[in-house]
Amino acid sequence: MPQSLAKVLVHIVYSTKGRHPWLKDIGMRKELYAIKATVLRDNVDSPALIINGVEDHIHALCLLSRKFAIKDVIQEAKTETTKWVKKQGPQYSDFHWQSGYGIFSVSESNVEKVKQYIANQEEHHKKMTFQDEFRELCKRHGIEIDERYVWD
Repeated sequence: MPQSLAKVLVHIVYSTKGRHPWLKDIGMRKELYAIKATVLRDNVDSPALIINGVEDHIHALCLLSRKFAIKDVIQEAKTETTKWVKKQGPQYSDFHWQSGYGIFSVSESNVEKVKQYIANQEEHHKKMTFQDEFRELCKRHGIEIDERYVWD
């Protein structure tokens, strides 16, 4: 086959360092999502279908590029959004994302369900912490985590 084709949907999740609530300002958060969407689309050829989160973490559903490694997609998104956040004022000078991340495959049949899940983050986190959510995502995807190393 002379043509290479791929459609790999992924759900990316990571928090602020120490789950500090850096993203309390909803207006700033929305701008951050737009910046992240631009970075994913333009810098690493991985357009987002939806990005959302709460004050201490972010979710994105995107089409993963076949041209870039997963670690490079995540690193570019984190690096560029960190630069942007830090430019939002001196109160953000210590902003950092956690060093790790979660990335989970999404089947075409579950795209709408994952979009709804990401869209409803505010409501979802009235009942569940980020740590419990991440544990549940890992469990659902058959990933064992070592609690000593997953949080920073």
